[in-house]
This record gives sequence, structure tokens and C-alpha cells, in this order.
Amino acid sequence: MSVTQQQIVEKYYGGAATVGNDGVLTAKDPAKIAAQAETLARASAFGSPSERSQARWLIWETALALGIVPASINDLYLARGKGSIAKQFTVPAMNLRVMAFDSARAAFRAAKKRAVGPLIFEIARSEMTYTDQRPSEYTASILAAAIAEGWKGPVFVQGDHFQVSSKKYASSPESEIKAIQDLIGEAIQAGFYNIDIDTSTMVDLTKQTVPEQQAVNSRLCADFTAFIRQKQPAGIQVSVGGEIGEVGGHNSNEEELRAFLGLYADELKKMDPKAVGLSKISIQTGTSHGGVVLPNGKMAQVAVDFDTLKKLSIISRTAYGLGGAVQHGASTLPEDAFRKFPEYETCEVHLATNFQSMAFDHLPPALRDEIYVWVRAHCADERKEKDTEEQFLYKARKKAVGPFKKQCWDMSAENRQALDAAWEKQFGFLFDQLRVDNTKDILEKFVRPVAIHKPLSSFSSVEVDDSHAAKDLAD
Repeated sequence: MSVTQQQIVEKYYGGAATVGNDGVLTAKDPAKIAAQAETLARASAFGSPSERSQARWLIWETALALGIVPASINDLYLARGKGSIAKQFTVPAMNLRVMAFDSARAAFRAAKKRAVGPLIFEIARSEMTYTDQRPSEYTASILAAAIAEGWKGPVFVQGDHFQVSSKKYASSPESEIKAIQDLIGEAIQAGFYNIDIDTSTMVDLTKQTVPEQQAVNSRLCADFTAFIRQKQPAGIQVSVGGEIGEVGGHNSNEEELRAFLGLYADELKKMDPKAVGLSKISIQTGTSHGGVVLPNGKMAQVAVDFDTLKKLSIISRTAYGLGGAVQHGASTLPEDAFRKFPEYETCEVHLATNFQSMAFDHLPPALRDEIYVWVRAHCADERKEKDTEEQFLYKARKKAVGPFKKQCWDMSAENRQALDAAWEKQFGFLFDQLRVDNTKDILEKFVRPVAIHKPLSSFSSVEVDDSHAAKDLAD
């Protein structure tokens, strides 16, 4: 016997909410509803297929009823591109690999205390596989956290590094393009209204001229942008980011930026003259994903080319109307570097590894030891000849996040509280350094989120199996 939407509401909320014939939920007791957020998040992550679908539908509709709306940051970035925003701030984009519900709660708490407006929760194509979090589950965890913390306003969920696998593209370009398209469709259905297309793997530095080097990158990025425009819901302009150079490669320059953006505009116009293009551009300035690990397991100091970051950010705004340049691989930088991002007019900065490291630091010793035993047994092929034990474990342990997801969620209240407090402190520090404090009014001026109500059936779609390319992708 099929379960009705009202029965689902009653199961979790009792009389604290009702749902009308139109499927729209009405919240009668927000406090009682918020108290069920973790129960719903756990059902979304670990329940049976039907329980997951029901929990994700209820989280989505509850969020809308409470004024928590999945949204696109596109209009804020385009306003910045027009020079309509006086305050210099850098939007934090946070990859929550471990315990997304708990870590998102910590981020929302820190943001509320500072009247933060724009903050992005993202997950990369590669991370979805090794953290065992498909888009629908990730969105549910973030929205459930917002419900638990009494957040109001837009919530930005982003697909990070929707990256073309160069190996897969070389052997079968059609199937790799189809894989990205399938992922885009799944992500948009799940409320990812911000997507970073990364076709920088297609930059060919063996070509003689920069336009030739950027040709495939710009064409594929335009092609995926046009596809996103076809899939986005009515009333929502998905924020799309492009990338001109792989993180960890040589530093980007003005010639590459202009070549890519010019070719991209020409290609997109051919595909759809009316399609809206990019809102931001990712560049390489000397960092790498996960940082550089020294033999003793400590992180090497990395020097960001802030002058290049500022120069390309200004050009992307003044010449092309974008929000600015995006900095990847910043999580492991020294703490005094973060204040420089707004000073150097960075649009957005991506943060991931440090949040993961904090989680490992707070795991019960027995669980951490169990994880490292698993890593040694299952990730030995990733160990480089010159790696010390500390280097190997640091780089490979992220692959254990998915297999040990349930054990991490099930840590004792004492362990979770200590980790949550550490996360909140770190989020608060970053928000202060990036100057997103007191930006809520700015966000409300430019972003007016559109509530998209969904039937229960829309949460029963089959998720994409994208594990085949996971080892070839960036975080």
C-alpha cells in the first residue's frame, strides 16, 4: 500500500505540520519540526529506499515551509560584475565530506551569529563517490541542518568540479559527455542550482597558440552550459562556473582568460543565442587540492599568487561582467592568508580538506585506527614509492569516508559535540576573514529565491553510478 504525503508528515511531525491537497506543507510548530531534523537526515542517509525518498521529500517541503529555499547565487555575482556591490567580500564554498549534517549545522550557527548572507555548500563529482553522498542526499543533509538551526533565506548548494575525465574522454568522448550530462540532470533535480563545470582537463598545452590550447575547454564548457539551461527549472537561472586551468598546474594568465572567455561566448552563442553564460571563472594561482604533505605529515607552506588572482578577477568583471575569479585548493593555507582574498577581490574560495582533517583529529582513537587499517588494505595502489606512512595516510584516508560514514554519524554525543564546536569556531574564523559578516542585507537585495515544490515521486529517481571515473577526477 502506498504511503500518502500526509501520513509521512504525521509519522515524523504528528500535528506539528499538515500538507494540503496541492502538496504544500504548512508548519504549525517550527520548534517541534526542528527537533526532528536529525531523525530525517539519518533516514535520508541510512534508511531503506522508500524511507530515504520520504525523508528527502519531507525535508525539502519543510525547508520551503520555513522559508529555507534552495537558490542560485547567479544574480549576486552578476550584480558584482556590474559594480553594484560596494563591500569587498569573498564567498566561502565549503565541501562537507564528513558528517555533512553536523558540519552544516556548525556553519549555519556561525553564519547566523554574524549575519552572513552568501555561503555555499558544495560537493565534487569525485567526492560523491568516495563519501557515498549522491546529490539528493547531500541536499537533504544541508537543508535538514538549516531546519535544525532555524536558518531563513536562500541556501546555495553547488556541484563542484563537474569535471571531464581526460582518460575517459580520450577513449570514448560521447560516453564521458553523457556521464556529465546525467550528473547535471541528477544534481539540478536535487536542488543544485549552482554548478561548476570543469573542462580544464581538456586544455592542450602542446598546441602552439593559447586559443588553440583553450579551444576544446571552451567548447565543452559552452556545451554543458547550454545543457544546464535546458534542464534548469522555470524561474531559476543556475549559476555556472568555468575553469581555465587545472588546479596544481601552471598559474593562469590574462591571455588564457581572454582566450577562454572569448571562445566560450562565441560557442555558446552558436548553440543558444539567448542563453546566459558564466557567473564566475576558476583560475590556478599556485595551490593544489589537499595541499602538499611533507614526509612528517605536516602541510607545506604554499604561496598564492594574489596579484594574478586580483588582476584576473578585475578583468573578468570589467570586461566580461562576471562576478570575478574563484580560488580553489585554499583549505590548507596558513590562517593569515584568508584575509587577503577579499583584499584581492576574489569572488569565491573553495574550502574542503581542513574540515576533513578536523574530523579525523576528533575521531575516537579506536575508530581512527580501524579506518587506517582499512586504508592500508584498500588504498595501497595509491601509495607512491617515496611516500612516508604519514603522507600516504593523509592523502588516502578520504577514501574511507564513505565506507565509515555510518560509524562517524554514530559517534558518541561527547565526540560529536567537541567536533561540532571545533567546526563552528573554524567556520566563524573563515567568515570573519572573508568578510562575509553583515552581508545578509546585500544578499536579500539581489537574490530572490524561487520555491519549487515537488511531489514525493520526484525523490524516487534512480541515482547515477559514476564510480568508474572517480580516480581520475579532482576534488
